[in-house]
Amino acid sequence: MKKILVALCLTITLGAMAQNNQTMPEILLKDVNGKVKNVNDYSKSGKITIISFWATWCTPCKKELSNLNELYDDWKVKYGLELVSVSTDNSRNVPKVKPFVDGQGWEFDCLLDVNEDLKRALNAPLIPYTVLLDQKGNIVYTHTGYIEGDEYTLEEKIKSLMAKK
Repeated sequence: MKKILVALCLTITLGAMAQNNQTMPEILLKDVNGKVKNVNDYSKSGKITIISFWATWCTPCKKELSNLNELYDDWKVKYGLELVSVSTDNSRNVPKVKPFVDGQGWEFDCLLDVNEDLKRALNAPLIPYTVLLDQKGNIVYTHTGYIEGDEYTLEEKIKSLMAKK
């Protein structure tokens, strides 16, 4: 039984790590200020980019983004990366997003995926869902869920990308 469990865990982990150089799709989303952005542009920045899917009703999502926000200034300097949050709140809840983001003092872009077009295009099963893009815009890591400390696992992935530079 233990062997089966270990094999299953390895399969899930390797599946999350091996993304076959998938890139971001050409999807237009509005940010919280109403500006239309093509999500594919984030993959063309030449920067390591973290994309985090969340919603105002999702407690683990908000905790993850709060913890990432605390690290963001340091990571911007240290790794030159970009952080983008993508709210999956529906049309009824989307009016809550901007006041929440402003109240948190988040300095990174927040996009609105009201119809979950981007979430679907990336086959994101649940939120929180985190995507890591390398400097060439390839999806190199994805992670579903959040527990305290996941941001340090993410940082290890970022460090490995910096080492390949």
